[in-house]
Amino acid sequence: MIIGLTGKNAAGKGELAKHIQSKEFVYFSLSDVLREEATRRGLDHSRGTLINLGNELRKKFGNGILAKRINEKIRNNAKKDFVIDSIRNPGEIEELRKNKGFLLIGVVTDQKIRFQRLLKRGRAGDAATFEEFRKQEDRENNDEASGQQLDRCLDLADKHISSNGTIKEANREFDEWVDSLK
Repeated sequence: MIIGLTGKNAAGKGELAKHIQSKEFVYFSLSDVLREEATRRGLDHSRGTLINLGNELRKKFGNGILAKRINEKIRNNAKKDFVIDSIRNPGEIEELRKNKGFLLIGVVTDQKIRFQRLLKRGRAGDAATFEEFRKQEDRENNDEASGQQLDRCLDLADKHISSNGTIKEANREFDEWVDSLK
């Protein structure tokens, strides 16, 4: 089984990914592909740099390029179960759907809850005010073909999991959904 995760900034994708990993799924992140590329180029790993690099790679090599690189890692891995985080473009979903058993989960969370989480985690490059957060989100979620299209990715999800409550509640919703597939 290959589970893909999409959702907006601070929605809880990383926490759900940790839970899925605890079930012996191998973890891959499209953001890690960008970090590897940034390191090769001698660039920093800031949010802005990674966004610009992702947009550049998608323009140059097609919207599915990051997922193609993950698919290579999947093919070279003996394991059968994978969780893939940081899916931000429909082209990436299209590429990942070439894998038998791929299912996309959209992690959905209220914007104000996501902003409070963002403040708590305190990552470099995160917005300091709610207005800045909203503007940053609007810039990152656009209709530009090679850009991030989070709303479109969420529309393509096979299942939506609410992360408005606790981590435990979101994990339980995931577990119940996976059990229903068996």
